[in-house]
Order: sequence, then C-alpha cells, then structure tokens
Amino acid sequence: MQRRSVLRFAGASAALLGLPKLGWGRQAWSLDPFSLGVASGSPTSDSIVLWTRLGTPALEAAGLTAKPVAVTWQLAHDAQFSRLVASGELQATAGLGHSVHAEVAGLEPARTYFYRFMTGTAVSATGRTRTLAPPGADLKRLRLAYASCQQWGAGFYSAYRHMLAENLDFVLFLGDYIYEYPASRPPEVRPTTGGWITTLEGYRSRYALHKSDPDLQAIHAACPWIVTWDDHEVQNDYAATHEGLSGTPVEDFMARRRAAYQSFYENMPVTRAGFDSLLLGQADQVRVYGSVAFGRLATLYTLDNRQHRDLQACSPNQRPGSARVDPTKCESFNQPHRTLLGKAQERWLEQQFASARGQWNLLGQQTLFGRRNFSTTGAQLLRNDGWDGYPAARRRLTDSMQQTRLKNPVILGGDIHENWVGHVLSDYHNPDCEALGVEFCGTSITSLSSSTPAQLTKQLEVNPHFIFADAASRGYGVVELTPTQLTTTLRAIKDAKDPKSDVFTLAKFAVEPGRAAVQPA
Repeated sequence: MQRRSVLRFAGASAALLGLPKLGWGRQAWSLDPFSLGVASGSPTSDSIVLWTRLGTPALEAAGLTAKPVAVTWQLAHDAQFSRLVASGELQATAGLGHSVHAEVAGLEPARTYFYRFMTGTAVSATGRTRTLAPPGADLKRLRLAYASCQQWGAGFYSAYRHMLAENLDFVLFLGDYIYEYPASRPPEVRPTTGGWITTLEGYRSRYALHKSDPDLQAIHAACPWIVTWDDHEVQNDYAATHEGLSGTPVEDFMARRRAAYQSFYENMPVTRAGFDSLLLGQADQVRVYGSVAFGRLATLYTLDNRQHRDLQACSPNQRPGSARVDPTKCESFNQPHRTLLGKAQERWLEQQFASARGQWNLLGQQTLFGRRNFSTTGAQLLRNDGWDGYPAARRRLTDSMQQTRLKNPVILGGDIHENWVGHVLSDYHNPDCEALGVEFCGTSITSLSSSTPAQLTKQLEVNPHFIFADAASRGYGVVELTPTQLTTTLRAIKDAKDPKSDVFTLAKFAVEPGRAAVQPA
C-alpha cells in the first residue's frame, strides 16, 4: 500500500508539473517500446484489464530480449492524469512475450477512465476505457460494433478508422484476429512477413505485424474490447485436437495449439484466470467463453466453437478441414451426440439462458448460425465446418432458447466474409416453423469472399429464413440497443485496398422486443 501511494503521488506530481513522465527504471530507449499500442478489455462493473506488449525491435536495441522489464501502469479520471485512480508496476517477462496485463479491480461502475503505461523514459499512448453498468441498472442505450477476419495482406484496416466515429461503448471481436498464412491470394495489398506460422515465436511475430496497424491501435485505445477466437488464431479449420487444412502438417499439433493459445493470451486484453493452467504447463485447455451483463438492458454471451468441437463430418478422402457436404450421403452428419461447443459449454449456456434477466440476449459467436443450402437445384449442399455441420448441436441450442423462454435472442457471427441477415428458426427443415430470434452474420475487415452476387441471389431464394446477403463488401456492424428497439447498421468500406477509403451504410435493420422479426429500417 505504501508503494501504491508513492506511485500515485509521483505520477500525479509529474502530470501536474508537466515533467517528463518516467517509469521507475531509468532505461533510455532508442526505439519506442510501446509500438504495438495499448488496449483494454474483459470489462465488469468494477474491473477492467489494461494491456500492452513491448515491441521486439525496441527490446533488441536495448539488449533486453531475454530480461524482465519493469512497466508502470496508471489509471485516471482524466486524460491529463491529474486525478489518478490507481497505479502499479508489473514485470514484462520474456516468458510471456513481454506482455503486460494489469487487472484493475475496485472501480466505479459505468465510469469512463484513461490509462497509460511507462517504462524508463518511454510513455505509451493514452487509452480510454469504461466499466459496465451495475447489475440491475436501467440502461437506456448501448452501442457496440462487431467485427472479424482481418487478414493482413488482403487489405488495410481502414474500417477501424471509421469505427472511431461511431460513438461506441464496446467492440466485440468474433475471431480470426490473425491469419497463419504466409501470404494472401490474390497478390497481397501489403506483404505478410514470417511465412507459415506454427511456433510460439511465429505467432508472436504475426500478432505484432497485425498490431502495427495504426487504425487497429486507435480503435483498441478508444474503448474496451470483448474478444473470442475462431480457427486462424491457430490453423485454418482445426477442430479441437485435430489439425486443420493449411500448410505442412506439424509433428505435434497440440504443441502448436498450446503455443497459439498462449500467444492469444499475450496479445489480448483478457484475464489470466482462463489461461492460468495452460501458462503453468498443467493443462492444454483454456476458458474463452463467458457472459457480460449490461444492466437489465442486455446480456452478451461469447462462445468458443473451436476448442471443444467434434471433427467435421465427411470431408472428402478423410482430409482435415471443411467441405460442402450432402447430409443425405453422410451417415455421421446427423448423429445426435455431435457437438460444436462441447458438453460443458452447452450446459453452461443453458444455465445462463435459464437465469437471463436482460431485455435482449446477444450471442457473440464465430460463424453463420442459420441453415445455408449452397445448392440451388433442389439438392442439399451444406458447409460442414459451421453450425450446418452440427445440426444436432444447433437444435439443442434452439431447444434451450425455447425451454428457458429466452427473451429476444440476437445471434452475431463472422467467419464467412459475407453479411447475412435473417431469422433464427426452431426447425430449419420447416420454413413455416416458429422464429425464435434474429441473426446478423457480419462480413470481414479485409478477408475476401469467393461468392458472386448472382450466387447469393439464388441462395436467398432457397434459404427463405434469410432476408439479406452481401459478399462484395468489407466492413463491420454496429448494434444499438434501447429498451424498445434494436437496430443493426451494416457499414461497408468502399475499397479495403485503400488505407484512406471512405465508408458507407450498406443496409440498416430494426428489431422490436417481443417480436422475432427483422426488417429494414
């Protein structure tokens, strides 16, 4: 407590007097150690995680790549740091990629704060964060963006530059923060360095590449992020303990997965608790799924559909990864035990539904939820890597919604690099059945789609529970919730190959509480 008081006093004095704001070491840096930016996340009503990671070039120039580095963090009521709330010092160690996770508790609910990091003579950019409203609070408005799939070489992150103007409370990221590929196809807009990524150092370098983007850094610093992952944080189309389909197979896939999971922790503003056993070498699994309550207005459930799933059914020649499959010719496709989330996560989600008190219930998960038949000739052709490949698991989830009488379910997704909007059905084999909720599956920040407008037009005809689809646009979605309405605005970048691209509204939709119906707004 004495050290904490000294930190507060010294930091506040430096801020008030306009003096250089130094960390507690006197290390002089020839390069900026905070070149990867700052971020916050994992918010609760009284806590937040503050994140940064020291950049390798600065560490190499200082001769500190193998040594711990003391980093001071500060949290304040104002951007000038004249009214400090809390501060402390942490060691950025080589064993965790010189990352820093300050898990700050004891904060006021529904409060905006400012934060920064210092080490030696270096001071980071200032970030802005906020805590959640207290449980039971009558929140009048919530505004969040959802995004996914930001392949580095496919384009620039200009979408994030426009997110800054959206007046957001939070950002929800739904997976594929990095890609393990060595390059993008067609020819890259900007070069991907490092080749195929399979090792801890490789994953660290790939995160550093993505995080070097100034627009991504800016939106991280602007508001807290709530994050989950998909497959490319490890390997394309991997399924639990099974390799996916990209690059040369590795001798020990679980070693690769452990390295990827550790690197995810090192580079995301998440709590240590879910990753502790992995980081201590005691387990292979981590806890990514969870829930966030925004007062009585809404609850957000973030899911993990990669770590606990069964292997994809009936991919040709028993190869790993995804495929489009005719379920009538695949014996294992409809087996009732097959799971996408795993038994433990399914039980947890049903328990969450049973105790839900929010006006709106948002599911932040990786991919398209509703049934999408790719065949337009009367046959069936379903993608086996998403919910379509696990129909029994999808039915258990919709049954759970019905049995718990979950209010106003809204499913958010990503993964497929296309915008799809539609209705969540109790039985996708019966187009006239009851609608339980609505779905907004978002496009990518940069990653490309191979679908054509003509294909999507025909697919909408054979999948009538969807009312809108678009594959041409890159961008993000903005969800605004009030007690009387939910609106979702699809924002699209004119050209992701242009770092200064303009943005436009592709479409806007509205949902009223008590009605499982989505309509243009």
